[in-house]
Amino acid sequence: MFGASIGRGGQAIIDAMVRWLARGHISPNILTFIGVAINVGSGMLFGFGMFFWAGIVLIVANLFDMLDGQVARLSGRVTSYGGFLDSSLDRLSDMVVFVGLMVFYARDTEFHSTLNVFLAGAGMMGSVMVSYASARAESMIPKCDVGFLRRPERVVLFIIGALSTVPGSHNFFANRMPAVLWVLAVGSYWTFAHRMYHTWREVNKSEAREAMAEAAAVQAGQAPELRHEPTLAHKAS
Repeated sequence: MFGASIGRGGQAIIDAMVRWLARGHISPNILTFIGVAINVGSGMLFGFGMFFWAGIVLIVANLFDMLDGQVARLSGRVTSYGGFLDSSLDRLSDMVVFVGLMVFYARDTEFHSTLNVFLAGAGMMGSVMVSYASARAESMIPKCDVGFLRRPERVVLFIIGALSTVPGSHNFFANRMPAVLWVLAVGSYWTFAHRMYHTWREVNKSEAREAMAEAAAVQAGQAPELRHEPTLAHKAS
């Protein structure tokens, strides 16, 4: 109940912001670019090891990511190019965070970890493959958004890893970024494989339906036409 109240309050704030931005004739594409710029700032903070503030900035960046689409719908400015721009820049926003983490763990400090650099790189590659598989599949099937590790889940994991970072703390719940990188690296490829399988299954279903429809059409074309004999009119005797 308390959580639902927080959710309603947060949604009310977002709705008010969307209405204000729509009335101000703010271009949704401008909001998209602002979100990307803030994400770049978050990636830089990760690179410098300022994880907590990187997490805060990441929350703000993804607020803009939520606003642009809603403003576009409310102001009637939904365009195909706007969707393409938003999707393309989302990939950049993902990668700058991964690159920031790779830079941090590659630096010659006490936190240097070749394993974490590898996990961040693997996670970045996996996230790109997940997005590419979806985009390519949707040229053949209506929708391909299956899998448990989509972009919103990746962002939430980054935020959890960032905000839990407390240097020197030995608390079990502190410094969870290495665990987050494991989840991102493994989960991204699992999601990629799931989308590959889902696309294969849906394409096979579609091809089977088309084959059945063609067979039915051929069968209907070869069926003999029924001839109707003319009815003879008899005079009344």
